[in-house]
Amino acid sequence: MARKRSIRLELPLHLMLIPGILVTLVYAYGPMFGIVMAFQKYQPFLGFLKSKWIGLANFEYVFNLPDFNQVLYNTFLISILKIFFALVVPLILALLLNEVAKDWFKRLIQTSIFLPFFLSWAVLGGVMIEIFSLNGPINAMLSGFGLERIMFMGSNQWFVSILVGSDVWKGMGYNMIIFLAAIVGINAHLYEAAEVDGAGKWKQMIHITLPGMAPIIILMCTLSLGGILNAGFDQILILYNPIVYESGDVIDTFVYRLGLFDQQYSPAAAIGLFKSVISVVLVTLSYYLAYRLSNYRIF
Repeated sequence: MARKRSIRLELPLHLMLIPGILVTLVYAYGPMFGIVMAFQKYQPFLGFLKSKWIGLANFEYVFNLPDFNQVLYNTFLISILKIFFALVVPLILALLLNEVAKDWFKRLIQTSIFLPFFLSWAVLGGVMIEIFSLNGPINAMLSGFGLERIMFMGSNQWFVSILVGSDVWKGMGYNMIIFLAAIVGINAHLYEAAEVDGAGKWKQMIHITLPGMAPIIILMCTLSLGGILNAGFDQILILYNPIVYESGDVIDTFVYRLGLFDQQYSPAAAIGLFKSVISVVLVTLSYYLAYRLSNYRIF
């Protein structure tokens, strides 16, 4: 009787889940049927059911492409740099902002740093292109100092730095808020005891603030591992050009060009499936590490 009563009480809640489940099935799981393209010589006019099955030939083809190793290297390099600086820069900002005494000034800085997070790369990409163009303010400053103008957006030497720097600039406000919340959660009596013992601000930060933030820092580091192959498709697609393919082309943009421009649908699907499998393994590993190191649970 208790079980029937529980089911009757929870029935409206389960019915409310039905629209969300249907949307997920249609838009998330339905398109997964297209994975079969990775094992076919797919031809659009024949469809999935009639295209020739060729097994792992597409994977052999893409792994032997001359650009694939460079694309894989670019993906890992850009992702690792983004993850590292996206954690270090907001952490430093949070530690500095925590020492600001004026509340109005602290709120002003928080809002100013957090604002770019709400803007899309369609907007910020145009801003970055204008800033680093030949006639932009950076080159105008270099020219004013008597230095030669640099084609930043067409230089393999500078392009990765621009990608990482702009990504950190856009997202550092969000991570900074998380770190500030972690600092607020530290027991204030620890700082009072440290002051009584003669510890200055630097000693307090080293021995109280950072150890108190350690669980959040570890959690964010481990969860970031799951997205190590997501180097930022929308950002790179807007900012890059054929001149910087050598340094800026990543798996997502390579699949985009291979599938839509070159119309090699099956090899593009094979690369996408390869990335998805690796990402699932990394996400699983990251959640396992998060559970082991900081007792983080999804449910």
